[in-house]
Amino acid sequence: MTSLLKVGIAGTGSYAPARVMTNNDFKEIETSDAWIRERTGIRERRIAEPGEATSHIAANACRKALEAANVAAEDIDLIVTGTITPDNVFPSTSCHLQHQLGCVHAGGLDVSAACSGFIYSLSTGWAYVRAGLARNVLCVGAEKLSSITDFKDRTSCILFGDGAGAVVLRPSDSPSEILFSSLHALGGHDAVMSVPGGGSRMPASHETIDSRLHYMRLKGREVFKFAVTKMVEQVELCASKCGVPVSKIAMVVPHQVNLRILEYAAEKLAIPLDRMAINIDRYGNTSSASVPIALDEAVRAGRIRRGDLVVMVAFGAGLTWGSVAVRY
Repeated sequence: MTSLLKVGIAGTGSYAPARVMTNNDFKEIETSDAWIRERTGIRERRIAEPGEATSHIAANACRKALEAANVAAEDIDLIVTGTITPDNVFPSTSCHLQHQLGCVHAGGLDVSAACSGFIYSLSTGWAYVRAGLARNVLCVGAEKLSSITDFKDRTSCILFGDGAGAVVLRPSDSPSEILFSSLHALGGHDAVMSVPGGGSRMPASHETIDSRLHYMRLKGREVFKFAVTKMVEQVELCASKCGVPVSKIAMVVPHQVNLRILEYAAEKLAIPLDRMAINIDRYGNTSSASVPIALDEAVRAGRIRRGDLVVMVAFGAGLTWGSVAVRY
């Protein structure tokens, strides 16, 4: 039986569209900059141009990750993309990325786990490299949430933005190593977060379009309770599996869901906010892209260094949640 390989993160990359949408741009709904900041911590988010698809956003992040890892596109064996806003129902966004990046030897697949999408794609890529089924894997979280955001719904439209992040995984001969992964799902909670229309259950029709069923719907109070509980549970689980107290985690990279949720979770975990990678004020909630964007920014800013114990954690519609612990 082949022994499992040690797998490390060789490089990271991220990208957000150029267009900045501030809180003051929400002129057609009854809200204000102060109201949004107080409740969410968000002051601006990035919005893609009409012709800019999820794969285009993701490709820019992937190129940066490939450069950081010093890995050529043709050496990538597999692309795994977490997204709920694919370019098409099919082909997959990963197939579009394979073509745009020139990953001529790569397979490609998408995973759909909403805001947990990158944790799922990273865990999938880890499993492939660890088992020796692939050597270089590109793991991506990418979204064009503006395409499914109802900008007439004040309770949700202020939250979301577009962006992408990516990492390159490969066998490691250094201390860099993915240590633990935990993935979970609990169906039957569509009412908490979902896009009701557009699938086989409710195909597109004049009725679904007129009823605005192709946009995200969510219940903020339920999301808050779910996110805080799962974030604390997952960080504590990762620390336990790594054999250390939470205080020994150098950086927690959470899904950027709401600054108040992150503050509350940090208090519960008894860790200072400066040990969390937080950028929700500049990007809003970018779903599966939020963790890899925050990871890349923390790495490039020197807040995460080689050898640091890092925990990534996310939670989203499904319901889904999960975490990955890595010795970066």
